[in-house]
Amino acid sequence: MLDRIGITATSLCALHCILLPIILPMLPLLGLSFLADHAWEHVFLLMTAALGTIALFSGFKRYHRRLYPFYLLYLGVTLYWIKHDFSEALEPFFIIGGASLIIAAHFINIKLCNSCKQCDDETCSS
Repeated sequence: MLDRIGITATSLCALHCILLPIILPMLPLLGLSFLADHAWEHVFLLMTAALGTIALFSGFKRYHRRLYPFYLLYLGVTLYWIKHDFSEALEPFFIIGGASLIIAAHFINIKLCNSCKQCDDETCSS
């Protein structure tokens, strides 16, 4: 369930980042100008990373003992974090790349957990 929440949160974050330039002029009228702040993006990204870590660790510890979902998660978070260090023209690529990696980490974790539920403890821990 945490993986599904992580996928939803990451997708909403990507949508926020992609649509923000379109709705930016309307935010002050709606009292939502804080959504355009980089600090808000970093807070939301850190919350997503924390949720992702908990979800992946749960599957890691209980079922599959594979580290590569963590690598995908943290690489995706890093891409999101550094997107402002490059030109605005490249930001959508960082957003899509980061979101794709984070979502892939959750999907892979789900797949690993589901495939390992049927195996015995010896197979899962190797």
